[in-house]
Amino acid sequence: MAKIALVGTGFIGRAWAISFARAGHDAMLWDQLADAPAAALAYIESLLPDLHKYDLLNGSAPAEIRGRIHVATTLEEALEGAEHVQENTPEDLALKRDIFARLDAVAAPNAILASSTSAILPSQFTETLAGRDRCLVVHPINPPYLIPAVEIVPAPWTAPTTVERTAALLRAAGHAPIVMKREIDGFVMNRMQGALLEEAFRLVAEGYASAEDVDVGIREGLALRWSFMGPFETIDLNAPAGVRDYVERYQSIYAAIFPTVQWRADWAGPVLQTIEAERRAALPMNRLGERQTWRDRRLMALAAHKRRAGRDIGR
Repeated sequence: MAKIALVGTGFIGRAWAISFARAGHDAMLWDQLADAPAAALAYIESLLPDLHKYDLLNGSAPAEIRGRIHVATTLEEALEGAEHVQENTPEDLALKRDIFARLDAVAAPNAILASSTSAILPSQFTETLAGRDRCLVVHPINPPYLIPAVEIVPAPWTAPTTVERTAALLRAAGHAPIVMKREIDGFVMNRMQGALLEEAFRLVAEGYASAEDVDVGIREGLALRWSFMGPFETIDLNAPAGVRDYVERYQSIYAAIFPTVQWRADWAGPVLQTIEAERRAALPMNRLGERQTWRDRRLMALAAHKRRAGRDIGR
């Protein structure tokens, strides 16, 4: 198994540690804040029993997973012998450029250098590096130990072998890579999520529906199908003769809608007052943490169900 260096141990870094350790790799944590790795380990240790309860540790005991996660005191120690480096520092372009320059100078020549950034294009922080062909973005949906999809985003100069090696590593670790052909702002997942959020804000801003009704439409409607198949498979199965039949039947409906969505609701404008008031009535601020824990346990139960259903029914 490989050694994986995790540079930055906040929410994303610690989540990657679980994912890679569960796959049998040695995960080496390093953070420029000296006390951050200890906090990450405490969080991981608190989570492993629940993951074990839902059979989400690939048959390993919590102690085995914990035993594969280590702390490095220096960046050099973290990178020594690492085959894959996953950077998880804050969303700051200057910081990304600085840390990638350090990674490129210290990591072994064959090590892949990946960033977890959710918004910064890889070309913006790797262009001047001598080893820029081994650099790319590997952006997860948090937490990656529960949500398999992860975006692989190459810069224009990223070598095809870098993309291939990264996709193979992720697939072997139980992930479902989205292998992008080239970079674009927002990548795939944020662009898809953004399109949905734009319409959700518009519907509330114009008084067509409440925030809760929009949530119901997704939670009790579309998301039930989307939890195990995507939008293209959905429409392929929603017409007697498949996707072409669907387009012929229903494209006119969406063509009529399109002119009405050619504007943006200001998310921070008056509509925010409406949505925030609804959300705080449904969930007081002092219960956000409790609800986040509930969300994570529901995700664990869903992940466990999808694994069982995949085995019993087929993927």
